[in-house]
Amino acid sequence: MRRSVLHVLPRRRKRTSVERLRRFTLWSLTTGILLVWLGVVAGIAEARSGPTPVLVLGLLGLVVFSVLYMRMVKAAVAGLAANRELVASGALAAVLLLTQGGDLWAWGLVAPAWAAGAALLLGRVGTAVVTVGAAAAALLLASLGDGYGTVFGHAMIAPSEGKDRSALIGAFVGAGLALPCANRFQLWFWEVVRSAEEGKEAQARLAVTEERLRFSRDLHDLVGHSLSAIAVKSEVAAKLSKVDAERAAGEMDEVRGLAREALKEIRTAVRGYRTVDLDAELRSMTAVLEADGIRCTLEAPGGQVPEELGTLLAWVVREGTTNVLRHSSATRCRIAIAIRDGAAVLEMTNDGVRTVDGRGGTGLIGLSERVAAMGGTVTAGAGGAGEFRLRAMIPLEGVR
Repeated sequence: MRRSVLHVLPRRRKRTSVERLRRFTLWSLTTGILLVWLGVVAGIAEARSGPTPVLVLGLLGLVVFSVLYMRMVKAAVAGLAANRELVASGALAAVLLLTQGGDLWAWGLVAPAWAAGAALLLGRVGTAVVTVGAAAAALLLASLGDGYGTVFGHAMIAPSEGKDRSALIGAFVGAGLALPCANRFQLWFWEVVRSAEEGKEAQARLAVTEERLRFSRDLHDLVGHSLSAIAVKSEVAAKLSKVDAERAAGEMDEVRGLAREALKEIRTAVRGYRTVDLDAELRSMTAVLEADGIRCTLEAPGGQVPEELGTLLAWVVREGTTNVLRHSSATRCRIAIAIRDGAAVLEMTNDGVRTVDGRGGTGLIGLSERVAAMGGTVTAGAGGAGEFRLRAMIPLEGVR
């Protein structure tokens, strides 16, 4: 049943921690507009009056205000400017405060909500100005009403009860000041994480660039001198070929020796770049799987693995890990490498199989060709209990 459900309704690709944090930041920054809607709906329910043209227009205006607010939030999270949305939402908030009565905890919440959205796009000084200004505007315009409002469905205290009304106003001012600060803190936290992620990516690109530069320097140092010597001796041999054939032949023998030595040095350098440390690759792939929430168990061979065999096994593990991350919904994975009966056997098993047809992609095809060049075989397909198994067998006699 589990395999059938996964086959018909496959789970979506798992989001990374940064992607999940981005979505959480977007939702948490919408608290201000959510409070406005709760207050307005509670105020309408408490009033118990039928819809009027002014109220209908106010609700439509609140919908537009919500759209502008969300555009400001998305722009702030993306690190972009939204000046038009900032100005338009501020003007709309003022219109709503002027036309929808004086309920401080209903329509009055539009002012601190706008300040919370504006705080995402302004600096510290601008945030302080709009926060205080929005709270003052809400208190000033709310005083135009009769003093009665709702606090999420509960009647406010009449103006004659000064202490209680002062407490409610103080709570409103406190909420109006806290909401922009909370939004700025949440945005700051997201920007720190995003900067760290961008720094890691930049560091990876820099490492690749440095490796390319090192390879070009090594190649120049290895080949430059040899090719220069070959060019000079070839010119000497060409000149001597007409006057002294024996010396010309000697020079060409030296050219041949230099060419062989240069080819040997190039092969040595390239082999150093092509080989992969199996132990390091196993640790790296295990860490990648566990970082994605997949419980991983590793069974590595006890003895020393030949260099060329270790490189090939590392490629198999890398391709298998890629398939687990991209094409499965695995929660656990097992990597086992054993050397027995004159062959190295690698098995990767995970419980997140999505298809049962056993067809491989281009990555597995290329991997099969690479293993086949050393006399080995690669098989991949669904096993029992909803598992997917990747198995590679490489004879030791095929390893140089």
